[in-house]
Amino acid sequence: MGSIDAETLKFYTREAEAYCAQPLPAKNERLDLFLAALPAGAKILELGCGGGRDSRMMLARGFDVTPTDGSPDMARQAEKLLGRPVAVLPFDQLDGNGIYDAVWANACLLHIPRPKLSAVLWRIHRALKAGGIFYASFKAGKAEGRDRFQRYYNYPSRDWLLSRYAPPGWMSAQIDEACGGGYDGEKTDWLHVTAIRTA
Repeated sequence: MGSIDAETLKFYTREAEAYCAQPLPAKNERLDLFLAALPAGAKILELGCGGGRDSRMMLARGFDVTPTDGSPDMARQAEKLLGRPVAVLPFDQLDGNGIYDAVWANACLLHIPRPKLSAVLWRIHRALKAGGIFYASFKAGKAEGRDRFQRYYNYPSRDWLLSRYAPPGWMSAQIDEACGGGYDGEKTDWLHVTAIRTA
């Protein structure tokens, strides 16, 4: 479907309920920092919301959140948690111009095939207001591939990823590298990107 390949989408169809039942830390420091940089009531688009937990935190703090996911099954799981509609939105179908103060894309754009990533980033750029904040996270690597669940990952290096955020569209693009995990239970090197749309 769109920018998500068939095998990856099959995984989220099959595993949606189990995936969303995973215990997560009560505190999300990266989300806290992201929200702290926004004005009260800011309009936020969440891409790849999964089970909706990050959207729930943002809504609880009074932000105007639009939760979306590329998988219909994951969107339904998020609707159960949030008690509100969750749009099914493949990344390459994002449309709109200057709508959002911020975009939160935690651990989702990593499934976009490398040749399509720049076009998706352009769509996100267009959807943001001038000066809008954009967060995304990726599993680090050197070449695209699949995990043991056959999910596709673009596995970028830090330098390759930075080149996708090159001016003139983005300013203050910063990448924080950290070690973490994921659904597969394996130790993972992550790249956390925060970028600002140029005015």
